[in-house]
Amino acid sequence: MSTEQTTKNYIRLGVFFQGVNSNTVWKTPEAGSQTDFESFRRLAQTAERGLFSAFFLGEGLRLREHLGAVHDLDVVGRPDAQTMLAALAAVTTNIGLVATQNTTYNDPADLAHRLASLDLLSGGRAAWNIVTTDNAWTGANFRRGGYLDHQDRYTHAEAFVETAKAIWDSWGSEDIAATGRQASWLRPGAATPIEHQGAHYTIDYTSRLPRSAQGRPVLFQAGDSAEGRDFAARQADVIFSAHTGLQAATDFRTDITARTLKAGRAASAVKIMPGAEFILAETPQAAEEKRRWVKEQQIGPQQALAYLEQFWGESLEGIDPEGPLPSFDPKISESDVTRGSGFQGAKAVELTREWRETATAQGLNILEFVRVKSGRSDGTFAGSYTQVADRLEQFAARGVVDGFNVTPWLIPNGLDDIVNHLVPELQERGIYPTEYSGNTLRENLGLDALEPATTKRHSDKTIIEVGA
Repeated sequence: MSTEQTTKNYIRLGVFFQGVNSNTVWKTPEAGSQTDFESFRRLAQTAERGLFSAFFLGEGLRLREHLGAVHDLDVVGRPDAQTMLAALAAVTTNIGLVATQNTTYNDPADLAHRLASLDLLSGGRAAWNIVTTDNAWTGANFRRGGYLDHQDRYTHAEAFVETAKAIWDSWGSEDIAATGRQASWLRPGAATPIEHQGAHYTIDYTSRLPRSAQGRPVLFQAGDSAEGRDFAARQADVIFSAHTGLQAATDFRTDITARTLKAGRAASAVKIMPGAEFILAETPQAAEEKRRWVKEQQIGPQQALAYLEQFWGESLEGIDPEGPLPSFDPKISESDVTRGSGFQGAKAVELTREWRETATAQGLNILEFVRVKSGRSDGTFAGSYTQVADRLEQFAARGVVDGFNVTPWLIPNGLDDIVNHLVPELQERGIYPTEYSGNTLRENLGLDALEPATTKRHSDKTIIEVGA
């Protein structure tokens, strides 16, 4: 994509209320409850006042562990995503409601029904963030623990999603009687049974719900491997990406566009919304002070030592967090999934030796090093309202993203600066909506009207023959 493009595109915003995480500041007096409905309501309604497209809930299936016990520095304890979003649907009007749900530990027919229910009850505002899991550690919470091979996770997910799409597409928009003068409530033959026979489940199911105002839930996806990108190009409406720097976002857009075209879809069929943190203030100086304070709250001495312990594999109690990195090698050679996705598979000995060299060369102690290492320089928009608006205008000019999913570092007031100060400045520049485009999430994300799913007809059933 040419960097000379000057046409301004809208920057849309969503809010990502994380699941288990270490970035939310919870020790400051300004922090509210992480589980009370009031925190979710406050955040969602503030986002809607700022014309955010979507309220996005993360959901972890197992708590991260630290040295064999639950990691008690993480923010944990999120209510069930779909339960919370159903409650939020009643106190919001336009904002989309995105539930993270796992293909490995759900049943396609059951999940399709629950998501369709949310979509109907919210007037066409529901979305599904599709995630996959294959490790036995997470699976231990479920009766099917550890049954899915790593190389099969997207094959399994594809069959799951195709089945869900067919279920959502099995009723037409005019299949229910519009008046009491019609002979039957449901048009005869309207509800098409769905059949899938695969390696992991067998389904013979007739949907119990009609299509929503937007046809079906919007599909989000966040996998960044080659398989994940191909899966998104075939199935997703929106990608929740990690590529927030301007050049990285440009490269990612180019790659996704090529994959989307190869999948037989239009180049613009998949929207891209990277995750980002915003730290704003009136002046550059105030914003820099605020940024330092936020980082200090996110990574204090306890968190810094715990971060290293995830790689060293043993307690570093007694090590001075303002001293140099430990001079001895880790107890473990490779970190595992119990430590979370950010640590999984890291070759601990090699990595920590590199870290010692880097920290020594840059004169960084443990606390300073971890703050740099765990920071999100590309993923943080820190500065005055004008400075950040300038950066976002560059993205709008290039058209390499369709918006950003904001990860608030403070709950429930973490969007106030964005909504009260940044959004009006973006609107003045013509790069942010001044009203909602419509009543459905699909409309408010700028997605095309939904085409009916392509399915193979066999007798009076839809047969799903994709994947495992």
